[in-house]
Amino acid sequence: MSQPYGQQPTHASSQQGYPPHHGYGGPPPPPRRKKSSAPVILIILAVVALVLFGGCAVLVAAVGGSDQKPTTASQQDAGTGEQASAKPPKKEKPKPEAAGIGDVVKDGKFSFKVTRLEKRIQVGGEFLNKDAQGVFLLVHVTVKNIGDEAQAFSGAAQKLFDGKGAEYEASSEAAIYLQDSKSLYEKINPGNSVKGVVLFDIPKTVKPSIIELHDSMFSGGVKVSLS
Repeated sequence: MSQPYGQQPTHASSQQGYPPHHGYGGPPPPPRRKKSSAPVILIILAVVALVLFGGCAVLVAAVGGSDQKPTTASQQDAGTGEQASAKPPKKEKPKPEAAGIGDVVKDGKFSFKVTRLEKRIQVGGEFLNKDAQGVFLLVHVTVKNIGDEAQAFSGAAQKLFDGKGAEYEASSEAAIYLQDSKSLYEKINPGNSVKGVVLFDIPKTVKPSIIELHDSMFSGGVKVSLS
């Protein structure tokens, strides 16, 4: 198709709406779009938040755990003891009653049996006698030699106690005036026994509680209740 004189030729690309192109070939490629940095920032923020949240959780767990003290072996033992204490206690065997008048007791090579008590204000006869400072307590006792050799029984080795624990010595002087007291120094062979009397000069208001019997001055002794 011929163009009018003086008019520039019109390219098909211009007619079709394409911008003029000074090179050869087809139309120019569309301009590149810049990549947005928003997704990267969001990922970084998410990672930071996760790290911070995880650190806070660990810190809270550590603080909370520090309030709970670890259970020691002694505490476990204490708990076991509490469970054990819940069990009914075992019944204790009744303690044997203390020996009294009429009971046979032993100390060393002698066995003793207190048979009775007696009080007097005077011992002896009409012409030879002894008055008590307070009152004479006469303890009648049977003494038997259970050893394998002769042993002397002496009233001076015996002791008397009242309810308050006061100690009283036997009166050997008064025993001299008492016929057949057999408590001054009585030699007893193995297997033999004697019936003796041990005298104590005690206040009238004192109530005798215990007599401690010995086979000698150096033995441990055995106690007999007089009350």
